[in-house]
Amino acid sequence: MYASMQSLGVSGVGGYGVTVEVNIASGMPGFDIVGLPDAAVKEARERVRAAVKNSGYRFPVSRLTVNLAPADRKKAGTVYDLPMLLGILAASGELEKPGADCAFIGELSLSGQLRPVSGALPMALAAQRLGIRELFVPAENAPEAAFAQELQVYPVADLRQLLRHLRGEERLSPAAAPSPESLGGALPDFADVKGQENVKRALEIAAAGGHHILIVGPPGAGKSMMAKRLPGILPEMSRQEMIESTEIWSVAGLTGRERPIVAQRPFRAPHHTVSAAALAGGGQNPRPGEISLAHNGVLFLDELPEFRSDALEVLRQPLEDGVVTVSRVAGTLRFPSRFMLVCAMNPCKCGWHGHPSGRCRCSEAEVRRYQSRISGPLLDRIDLIVEVPALEYEELRRRSGAEPSQAIKARVDAARRIQRSRFGQGGACNGQMDSAQLRRFCPLDGESESLMKQAFDSLGLSARSYDRILRVARTIADLEGAEAIGPGHIAEAIQYRSYALSEQ
Repeated sequence: MYASMQSLGVSGVGGYGVTVEVNIASGMPGFDIVGLPDAAVKEARERVRAAVKNSGYRFPVSRLTVNLAPADRKKAGTVYDLPMLLGILAASGELEKPGADCAFIGELSLSGQLRPVSGALPMALAAQRLGIRELFVPAENAPEAAFAQELQVYPVADLRQLLRHLRGEERLSPAAAPSPESLGGALPDFADVKGQENVKRALEIAAAGGHHILIVGPPGAGKSMMAKRLPGILPEMSRQEMIESTEIWSVAGLTGRERPIVAQRPFRAPHHTVSAAALAGGGQNPRPGEISLAHNGVLFLDELPEFRSDALEVLRQPLEDGVVTVSRVAGTLRFPSRFMLVCAMNPCKCGWHGHPSGRCRCSEAEVRRYQSRISGPLLDRIDLIVEVPALEYEELRRRSGAEPSQAIKARVDAARRIQRSRFGQGGACNGQMDSAQLRRFCPLDGESESLMKQAFDSLGLSARSYDRILRVARTIADLEGAEAIGPGHIAEAIQYRSYALSEQ
Protein backbone atom coordinates (compact mmCIF):
# COMPACT_ATOMS: atom_id res chain seq x y z
CA MET A 1 0.00 0.00 0.00
CA TYR A 2 1.37 3.33 -1.08
CA ALA A 3 0.45 7.02 -0.77
CA SER A 4 2.18 10.35 -1.29
CA MET A 5 1.62 13.84 0.09
CA GLN A 6 2.89 17.19 -1.08
CA SER A 7 4.94 19.17 1.41
CA LEU A 8 7.66 21.83 1.38
CA GLY A 9 11.06 22.59 2.82
CA VAL A 10 13.41 25.54 3.30
CA SER A 11 16.94 25.99 1.98
CA GLY A 12 18.60 29.25 2.99
CA VAL A 13 15.71 31.73 2.84
CA GLY A 14 13.89 30.06 -0.05
CA GLY A 15 11.35 27.25 -0.11
CA TYR A 16 11.22 24.15 -2.32
CA GLY A 17 8.81 21.28 -2.92
CA VAL A 18 9.08 17.96 -1.08
CA THR A 19 7.08 14.82 -1.80
CA VAL A 20 6.43 12.63 1.25
CA GLU A 21 6.05 9.03 0.04
CA VAL A 22 4.70 6.35 2.38
CA ASN A 23 4.86 2.62 1.73
CA ILE A 24 3.25 0.01 4.00
CA ALA A 25 4.51 -3.53 3.49
CA SER A 26 4.22 -6.84 5.29
CA GLY A 27 7.08 -8.01 7.46
CA MET A 28 8.66 -7.20 10.76
CA PRO A 29 6.99 -4.00 12.16
CA GLY A 30 9.19 -0.95 11.78
CA PHE A 31 9.20 2.73 10.85
CA ASP A 32 12.04 3.99 8.66
CA ILE A 33 12.50 7.52 7.28
CA VAL A 34 14.86 8.00 4.33
CA GLY A 35 15.76 10.97 2.15
CA LEU A 36 18.58 12.56 4.18
CA PRO A 37 16.56 13.36 7.34
CA ASP A 38 18.20 15.14 10.28
CA ALA A 39 17.63 14.16 13.92
CA ALA A 40 14.43 16.26 14.25
CA VAL A 41 12.93 14.58 11.18
CA LYS A 42 13.82 11.09 12.46
CA GLU A 43 12.19 11.83 15.81
CA ALA A 44 8.91 12.37 13.94
CA ARG A 45 8.38 8.61 14.18
CA GLU A 46 7.39 8.84 17.84
CA ARG A 47 5.39 12.05 17.44
CA VAL A 48 3.42 10.66 14.51
CA ARG A 49 2.78 7.32 16.21
CA ALA A 50 1.45 8.96 19.39
CA ALA A 51 -0.61 11.57 17.49
CA VAL A 52 -2.35 8.87 15.43
CA LYS A 53 -3.31 6.82 18.46
CA ASN A 54 -4.34 9.81 20.62
CA SER A 55 -6.55 11.10 17.81
CA GLY A 56 -8.56 7.88 17.81
CA TYR A 57 -7.03 6.11 14.78
CA ARG A 58 -5.19 2.84 14.37
CA PHE A 59 -1.49 2.93 13.69
CA PRO A 60 -0.60 0.14 11.23
CA VAL A 61 1.45 -2.70 12.69
CA SER A 62 3.46 -3.23 9.52
CA ARG A 63 6.71 -2.31 7.83
CA LEU A 64 6.53 1.49 7.26
CA THR A 65 8.94 3.30 4.95
CA VAL A 66 8.74 7.07 4.46
CA ASN A 67 10.79 8.67 1.69
CA LEU A 68 11.31 12.45 1.50
CA ALA A 69 11.96 13.33 -2.14
CA PRO A 70 14.17 14.70 -3.58
CA ALA A 71 16.24 12.20 -1.63
CA ASP A 72 19.57 13.93 -2.31
CA ARG A 73 18.63 17.10 -0.43
CA LYS A 74 19.02 17.28 3.34
CA LYS A 75 15.72 17.63 5.23
CA ALA A 76 15.67 19.47 8.55
CA GLY A 77 13.11 20.45 11.16
CA THR A 78 9.69 19.24 12.22
CA VAL A 79 7.75 20.51 9.20
CA TYR A 80 7.14 16.98 7.80
CA ASP A 81 5.25 15.56 10.80
CA LEU A 82 1.80 16.35 9.38
CA PRO A 83 2.31 15.08 5.79
CA MET A 84 3.91 11.89 7.16
CA LEU A 85 0.88 11.19 9.35
CA LEU A 86 -1.59 11.88 6.54
CA GLY A 87 0.42 9.68 4.19
CA ILE A 88 0.27 6.81 6.69
CA LEU A 89 -3.50 7.18 7.10
CA ALA A 90 -3.98 7.34 3.32
CA ALA A 91 -1.74 4.33 2.67
CA SER A 92 -3.56 2.28 5.33
CA GLY A 93 -6.96 3.13 3.83
CA GLU A 94 -8.25 5.29 6.70
CA LEU A 95 -8.20 8.48 4.65
CA GLU A 96 -8.89 9.29 1.03
CA LYS A 97 -5.80 10.81 -0.55
CA PRO A 98 -6.13 14.62 -0.95
CA GLY A 99 -5.71 16.22 -4.36
CA ALA A 100 -2.29 16.81 -5.91
CA ASP A 101 -2.80 20.57 -5.55
CA CYS A 102 -2.88 20.32 -1.72
CA ALA A 103 0.23 20.64 0.45
CA PHE A 104 0.74 20.17 4.19
CA ILE A 105 3.29 21.43 6.73
CA GLY A 106 3.32 21.37 10.51
CA GLU A 107 4.77 19.90 13.69
CA LEU A 108 2.61 17.50 15.70
CA SER A 109 2.27 17.29 19.44
CA LEU A 110 1.71 13.86 20.98
CA SER A 111 -1.98 14.72 21.39
CA GLY A 112 -2.45 15.58 17.71
CA GLN A 113 -2.36 19.36 18.00
CA LEU A 114 -0.33 21.34 15.47
CA ARG A 115 2.56 23.51 16.53
CA PRO A 116 4.09 26.32 14.43
CA VAL A 117 7.16 25.87 12.27
CA SER A 118 9.80 28.25 10.93
CA GLY A 119 9.84 29.40 7.31
CA ALA A 120 6.07 29.49 6.66
CA LEU A 121 6.21 32.36 4.15
CA PRO A 122 9.14 30.99 2.07
CA MET A 123 7.33 27.65 1.86
CA ALA A 124 4.03 29.33 0.93
CA LEU A 125 5.76 31.24 -1.87
CA ALA A 126 7.36 28.01 -3.08
CA ALA A 127 3.93 26.33 -3.03
CA GLN A 128 2.59 29.20 -5.10
CA ARG A 129 5.34 28.72 -7.71
CA LEU A 130 4.68 24.95 -7.82
CA GLY A 131 1.00 25.43 -8.61
CA ILE A 132 -0.29 24.38 -5.19
CA ARG A 133 -3.77 25.81 -4.64
CA GLU A 134 -4.45 24.79 -1.02
CA LEU A 135 -1.87 24.91 1.76
CA PHE A 136 -2.62 23.55 5.24
CA VAL A 137 -0.50 25.02 8.01
CA PRO A 138 -0.56 25.31 11.83
CA ALA A 139 -3.03 28.00 12.90
CA GLU A 140 -0.25 30.23 14.27
CA ASN A 141 1.56 30.22 10.89
CA ALA A 142 -1.56 30.94 8.82
CA PRO A 143 -1.45 34.80 8.77
CA GLU A 144 2.19 34.73 7.68
CA ALA A 145 1.65 32.11 4.98
CA ALA A 146 -1.47 33.93 3.73
CA PHE A 147 0.70 36.93 2.81
CA ALA A 148 1.61 34.94 -0.32
CA GLN A 149 -1.96 35.74 -1.49
CA GLU A 150 -2.15 33.58 -4.63
CA LEU A 151 -3.20 30.38 -2.83
CA GLN A 152 -5.68 29.43 -0.14
CA VAL A 153 -4.09 28.93 3.26
CA TYR A 154 -6.04 26.92 5.82
CA PRO A 155 -5.22 27.29 9.53
CA VAL A 156 -5.25 23.94 11.35
CA ALA A 157 -5.45 23.70 15.13
CA ASP A 158 -5.37 19.89 15.50
CA LEU A 159 -5.49 16.67 13.52
CA ARG A 160 -9.18 15.93 14.14
CA GLN A 161 -10.16 19.33 12.71
CA LEU A 162 -8.10 18.72 9.57
CA LEU A 163 -9.50 15.24 8.99
CA ARG A 164 -13.07 16.52 9.30
CA HIS A 165 -12.24 19.11 6.62
CA LEU A 166 -10.66 16.54 4.28
CA ARG A 167 -13.71 14.31 4.61
CA GLY A 168 -16.05 17.22 3.89
CA GLU A 169 -17.69 17.06 7.31
CA GLU A 170 -16.69 20.51 8.57
CA ARG A 171 -14.95 22.92 6.23
CA LEU A 172 -12.14 25.16 7.41
CA SER A 173 -12.16 28.85 6.50
CA PRO A 174 -9.12 30.18 4.61
CA ALA A 175 -6.91 32.61 6.51
CA ALA A 176 -6.90 36.27 5.51
CA ALA A 177 -3.63 38.00 4.68
CA PRO A 178 -2.55 40.42 7.45
CA SER A 179 -2.78 44.15 6.83
CA PRO A 180 0.65 45.84 7.11
CA GLU A 181 -1.01 49.02 8.39
CA SER A 182 -2.41 47.17 11.41
CA LEU A 183 1.03 45.84 12.38
CA GLY A 184 2.96 49.12 12.47
CA GLY A 185 3.70 50.62 15.86
CA ALA A 186 4.85 54.08 16.90
CA LEU A 187 8.53 54.72 16.25
CA PRO A 188 10.84 57.00 18.28
CA ASP A 189 10.62 60.61 17.09
CA PHE A 190 13.38 63.12 16.32
CA ALA A 191 11.27 65.71 18.12
CA ASP A 192 12.74 64.28 21.34
CA VAL A 193 16.31 65.15 20.30
CA LYS A 194 17.59 68.53 21.47
CA GLY A 195 20.23 70.29 19.41
CA GLN A 196 22.64 68.27 17.25
CA GLU A 197 21.33 69.82 14.04
CA ASN A 198 24.46 68.83 12.11
CA VAL A 199 23.96 65.15 12.99
CA LYS A 200 20.26 65.27 12.13
CA ARG A 201 21.18 66.73 8.77
CA ALA A 202 23.69 63.92 8.15
CA LEU A 203 21.13 61.28 9.14
CA GLU A 204 18.57 62.88 6.80
CA ILE A 205 21.06 62.65 3.93
CA ALA A 206 21.87 59.04 4.85
CA ALA A 207 18.17 58.13 4.90
CA ALA A 208 17.46 59.94 1.63
CA GLY A 209 20.19 58.10 -0.29
CA GLY A 210 20.60 54.84 1.63
CA HIS A 211 24.12 55.79 2.74
CA HIS A 212 26.25 54.29 5.52
CA ILE A 213 27.16 56.65 8.37
CA LEU A 214 29.57 56.79 11.32
CA ILE A 215 28.76 59.03 14.30
CA VAL A 216 31.67 60.03 16.56
CA GLY A 217 31.22 61.79 19.88
CA PRO A 218 31.52 61.67 23.69
CA PRO A 219 29.21 59.64 25.95
CA GLY A 220 25.75 61.12 26.47
CA ALA A 221 25.81 63.25 23.33
CA GLY A 222 22.85 61.38 21.82
CA LYS A 223 24.50 59.01 19.31
CA SER A 224 22.37 55.96 20.12
CA MET A 225 19.26 58.06 20.64
CA MET A 226 19.46 59.51 17.14
CA ALA A 227 20.38 56.20 15.50
CA LYS A 228 17.27 54.55 16.97
CA ARG A 229 15.13 57.26 15.36
CA LEU A 230 16.49 56.65 11.88
CA PRO A 231 13.86 54.02 10.87
CA GLY A 232 11.16 56.64 11.55
CA ILE A 233 12.37 58.80 8.64
CA LEU A 234 13.01 56.00 6.15
CA PRO A 235 10.46 55.39 3.36
CA GLU A 236 7.65 52.91 3.95
CA MET A 237 8.44 49.35 2.92
CA SER A 238 7.06 48.11 -0.38
CA ARG A 239 5.23 44.79 -0.50
CA GLN A 240 8.25 43.13 -2.12
CA GLU A 241 10.53 44.42 0.65
CA MET A 242 8.11 43.12 3.28
CA ILE A 243 8.19 39.69 1.63
CA GLU A 244 12.00 39.67 1.45
CA SER A 245 12.44 40.68 5.10
CA THR A 246 9.70 38.38 6.37
CA GLU A 247 11.28 35.39 4.61
CA ILE A 248 14.53 36.04 6.46
CA TRP A 249 12.86 36.61 9.83
CA SER A 250 10.64 33.57 9.35
CA VAL A 251 13.56 31.24 8.66
CA ALA A 252 15.26 32.66 11.78
CA GLY A 253 12.12 31.87 13.82
CA LEU A 254 11.36 35.52 14.63
CA THR A 255 7.84 35.73 13.22
CA GLY A 256 4.73 34.62 15.09
CA ARG A 257 1.14 35.35 15.94
CA GLU A 258 1.87 38.91 17.12
CA ARG A 259 4.20 39.71 14.22
CA PRO A 260 3.35 37.52 11.22
CA ILE A 261 5.13 39.80 8.75
CA VAL A 262 7.85 42.47 8.92
CA ALA A 263 5.89 45.62 8.11
CA GLN A 264 8.38 48.24 9.38
CA ARG A 265 12.03 48.76 8.53
CA PRO A 266 14.10 46.34 10.66
CA PHE A 267 16.45 47.86 13.23
CA ARG A 268 19.10 45.46 14.50
CA ALA A 269 21.60 46.47 17.17
CA PRO A 270 23.82 43.50 18.11
CA HIS A 271 26.03 43.77 21.20
CA HIS A 272 29.71 44.38 20.59
CA THR A 273 30.54 40.84 21.85
CA VAL A 274 28.73 39.33 18.83
CA SER A 275 30.74 36.76 16.88
CA ALA A 276 31.50 36.89 13.17
CA ALA A 277 29.25 33.86 12.59
CA ALA A 278 26.34 35.50 14.44
CA LEU A 279 26.71 38.58 12.23
CA ALA A 280 27.09 36.77 8.90
CA GLY A 281 24.97 33.70 9.62
CA GLY A 282 25.82 30.03 9.40
CA GLY A 283 25.61 26.96 11.60
CA GLN A 284 25.16 23.28 10.83
CA ASN A 285 21.85 24.13 9.15
CA PRO A 286 22.81 27.66 8.04
CA ARG A 287 20.56 30.42 9.35
CA PRO A 288 20.71 34.14 8.54
CA GLY A 289 22.71 36.37 10.88
CA GLU A 290 22.27 39.95 12.07
CA ILE A 291 23.48 41.33 8.74
CA SER A 292 20.63 39.60 6.88
CA LEU A 293 18.04 40.30 9.60
CA ALA A 294 18.75 44.00 8.93
CA HIS A 295 17.95 43.57 5.21
CA ASN A 296 15.89 46.55 3.96
CA GLY A 297 16.51 48.27 7.30
CA VAL A 298 19.24 49.49 9.63
CA LEU A 299 22.18 47.66 11.22
CA PHE A 300 23.38 49.72 14.19
CA LEU A 301 26.80 48.99 15.67
CA ASP A 302 27.29 50.94 18.88
CA GLU A 303 30.78 51.21 20.40
CA LEU A 304 32.27 50.25 17.03
CA PRO A 305 35.93 49.86 18.13
CA GLU A 306 34.84 47.35 20.82
CA PHE A 307 33.68 44.84 18.20
CA ARG A 308 36.05 42.00 17.37
CA SER A 309 38.11 42.72 14.27
CA ASP A 310 37.03 39.51 12.51
CA ALA A 311 33.37 40.44 13.10
CA LEU A 312 33.87 43.89 11.57
CA GLU A 313 35.71 42.52 8.55
CA VAL A 314 32.73 40.26 7.84
CA LEU A 315 30.82 43.43 6.91
CA ARG A 316 33.03 44.34 3.98
CA GLN A 317 31.64 41.99 1.33
CA PRO A 318 27.94 42.50 2.21
CA LEU A 319 28.39 46.29 2.13
CA GLU A 320 29.61 46.02 -1.45
CA ASP A 321 27.48 43.18 -2.83
CA GLY A 322 24.27 43.28 -0.80
CA VAL A 323 24.44 39.53 -0.07
CA VAL A 324 26.17 37.25 2.45
CA THR A 325 27.61 34.07 0.96
CA VAL A 326 27.87 31.17 3.43
CA SER A 327 29.89 28.24 2.10
CA ARG A 328 29.79 24.80 3.69
CA VAL A 329 30.79 21.31 2.55
CA ALA A 330 27.16 20.55 1.70
CA GLY A 331 26.82 23.64 -0.50
CA THR A 332 26.73 27.42 -0.69
CA LEU A 333 23.87 29.65 0.46
CA ARG A 334 23.29 33.32 -0.23
CA PHE A 335 21.41 35.48 2.25
CA PRO A 336 20.21 38.97 1.20
CA SER A 337 21.84 41.81 3.14
CA ARG A 338 21.02 45.20 1.63
CA PHE A 339 21.01 47.42 4.72
CA MET A 340 22.04 50.83 6.00
CA LEU A 341 25.05 50.60 8.30
CA VAL A 342 24.96 53.09 11.18
CA CYS A 343 27.95 53.07 13.52
CA ALA A 344 28.66 55.02 16.69
CA MET A 345 31.87 55.37 18.65
CA ASN A 346 33.67 57.44 21.23
CA PRO A 347 36.77 59.35 20.08
CA CYS A 348 38.93 57.49 22.61
CA LYS A 349 38.78 54.72 25.22
CA CYS A 350 37.52 56.99 28.01
CA GLY A 351 35.26 58.81 25.55
CA TRP A 352 36.23 62.40 26.35
CA HIS A 353 39.06 63.18 23.92
CA GLY A 354 38.67 66.76 22.66
CA HIS A 355 35.96 67.61 25.20
CA PRO A 356 36.13 71.23 26.46
CA SER A 357 36.23 70.03 30.08
CA GLY A 358 39.67 68.52 29.53
CA ARG A 359 38.73 65.39 31.48
CA CYS A 360 40.36 63.03 28.96
CA ARG A 361 43.61 61.50 30.23
CA CYS A 362 44.38 59.35 27.20
CA SER A 363 47.72 59.90 25.49
CA GLU A 364 47.85 60.57 21.76
CA ALA A 365 49.28 57.09 21.23
CA GLU A 366 46.35 55.55 23.15
CA VAL A 367 43.86 57.58 21.10
CA ARG A 368 45.45 56.41 17.84
CA ARG A 369 45.56 52.82 19.08
CA TYR A 370 41.86 52.92 20.00
CA GLN A 371 40.77 54.44 16.71
CA SER A 372 42.98 52.12 14.65
CA ARG A 373 40.80 49.17 15.69
CA ILE A 374 38.60 50.18 12.75
CA SER A 375 40.32 49.15 9.54
CA GLY A 376 40.84 51.52 6.64
CA PRO A 377 38.93 49.30 4.17
CA LEU A 378 35.86 49.35 6.44
CA LEU A 379 36.03 53.13 6.91
CA ASP A 380 36.36 53.48 3.15
CA ARG A 381 32.95 51.85 2.77
CA ILE A 382 31.23 54.41 5.02
CA ASP A 383 29.75 57.38 3.15
CA LEU A 384 29.37 59.95 5.93
CA ILE A 385 31.42 60.53 9.08
CA VAL A 386 29.95 63.13 11.41
CA GLU A 387 31.09 64.46 14.79
CA VAL A 388 28.58 64.78 17.62
CA PRO A 389 29.60 67.62 19.96
CA ALA A 390 28.70 67.64 23.64
CA LEU A 391 25.47 69.54 24.26
CA GLU A 392 25.58 72.99 25.80
CA TYR A 393 23.46 73.78 28.85
CA GLU A 394 21.28 76.22 26.92
CA GLU A 395 20.38 73.51 24.40
CA LEU A 396 19.38 71.10 27.16
CA ARG A 397 17.15 73.56 28.98
CA ARG A 398 15.37 74.63 25.79
CA ARG A 399 11.68 73.74 26.01
CA SER A 400 10.70 74.27 22.39
CA GLY A 401 10.29 71.04 20.45
CA ALA A 402 12.69 70.02 17.73
CA GLU A 403 11.64 69.19 14.17
CA PRO A 404 9.54 65.97 14.21
CA SER A 405 10.39 62.86 12.25
CA GLN A 406 7.31 63.35 10.09
CA ALA A 407 8.68 66.58 8.61
CA ILE A 408 12.10 65.04 7.96
CA LYS A 409 10.50 61.94 6.43
CA ALA A 410 8.54 64.11 3.98
CA ARG A 411 11.81 65.46 2.56
CA VAL A 412 13.35 61.98 2.51
CA ASP A 413 10.33 60.57 0.66
CA ALA A 414 10.53 63.37 -1.92
CA ALA A 415 14.20 62.60 -2.56
CA ARG A 416 13.45 58.88 -2.85
CA ARG A 417 10.72 59.59 -5.40
CA ILE A 418 13.30 61.39 -7.54
CA GLN A 419 15.57 58.35 -7.27
CA ARG A 420 12.76 55.95 -8.20
CA SER A 421 12.10 57.95 -11.35
CA ARG A 422 15.84 57.89 -12.04
CA PHE A 423 16.53 54.19 -11.43
CA GLY A 424 13.07 52.65 -11.94
CA GLN A 425 10.83 50.90 -9.44
CA GLY A 426 13.39 48.29 -8.33
CA GLY A 427 14.10 50.03 -5.04
CA ALA A 428 17.63 51.24 -5.94
CA CYS A 429 18.88 54.45 -4.36
CA ASN A 430 21.88 56.74 -4.72
CA GLY A 431 23.92 54.77 -2.20
CA GLN A 432 23.78 51.75 -4.54
CA MET A 433 24.84 53.45 -7.79
CA ASP A 434 27.47 51.58 -9.80
CA SER A 435 30.24 53.17 -11.88
CA ALA A 436 28.17 53.46 -15.04
CA GLN A 437 25.34 55.18 -13.16
CA LEU A 438 27.79 57.54 -11.48
CA ARG A 439 29.08 58.66 -14.86
CA ARG A 440 25.55 59.12 -16.16
CA PHE A 441 23.84 60.79 -13.21
CA CYS A 442 26.70 62.64 -11.45
CA PRO A 443 28.41 64.90 -14.01
CA LEU A 444 30.31 67.83 -12.47
CA ASP A 445 30.79 71.36 -13.76
CA GLY A 446 34.18 73.08 -13.72
CA GLU A 447 33.94 74.54 -10.20
CA SER A 448 32.69 71.29 -8.70
CA GLU A 449 35.46 69.37 -10.47
CA SER A 450 38.04 71.76 -9.02
CA LEU A 451 36.67 71.25 -5.50
CA MET A 452 36.84 67.48 -5.92
CA LYS A 453 40.44 67.63 -7.11
CA GLN A 454 41.48 69.75 -4.13
CA ALA A 455 39.76 67.35 -1.72
CA PHE A 456 41.25 64.31 -3.41
CA ASP A 457 44.78 65.68 -3.12
CA SER A 458 44.55 67.23 0.36
CA LEU A 459 42.60 64.41 2.06
CA GLY A 460 44.37 61.54 0.32
CA LEU A 461 41.10 60.00 -0.83
CA SER A 462 40.83 56.59 -2.48
CA ALA A 463 38.88 55.88 -5.66
CA ARG A 464 36.11 54.38 -3.52
CA SER A 465 35.96 57.54 -1.37
CA TYR A 466 35.74 59.65 -4.53
CA ASP A 467 32.72 57.64 -5.69
CA ARG A 468 31.08 57.90 -2.29
CA ILE A 469 31.41 61.68 -2.27
CA LEU A 470 29.66 61.77 -5.65
CA ARG A 471 26.84 59.58 -4.35
CA VAL A 472 26.33 61.75 -1.27
CA ALA A 473 26.45 64.93 -3.37
CA ARG A 474 23.78 63.48 -5.67
CA THR A 475 21.57 62.84 -2.63
CA ILE A 476 22.10 66.37 -1.28
CA ALA A 477 21.07 67.71 -4.69
CA ASP A 478 17.98 65.48 -4.68
CA LEU A 479 16.97 66.79 -1.25
CA GLU A 480 17.07 70.31 -2.73
CA GLY A 481 15.27 69.19 -5.88
CA ALA A 482 18.26 70.25 -7.99
CA GLU A 483 18.69 68.76 -11.46
CA ALA A 484 22.50 68.94 -11.43
CA ILE A 485 25.16 68.61 -8.74
CA GLY A 486 26.54 72.01 -7.79
CA PRO A 487 29.63 73.20 -5.88
CA GLY A 488 27.61 73.56 -2.66
CA HIS A 489 26.52 69.94 -2.84
CA ILE A 490 30.08 68.78 -3.42
CA ALA A 491 31.42 70.93 -0.58
CA GLU A 492 28.92 69.50 1.91
CA ALA A 493 29.62 65.94 0.77
CA ILE A 494 33.38 66.50 1.17
CA GLN A 495 32.77 67.81 4.69
CA TYR A 496 31.42 64.38 5.66
CA ARG A 497 34.67 62.72 4.52
CA SER A 498 37.07 65.20 6.12
CA TYR A 499 36.82 63.92 9.72
CA ALA A 500 40.13 62.03 10.01
CA LEU A 501 39.97 59.71 13.02
CA SER A 502 43.68 59.25 13.40
CA GLU A 503 44.24 63.01 13.70
CA GLN A 504 41.69 63.64 16.48
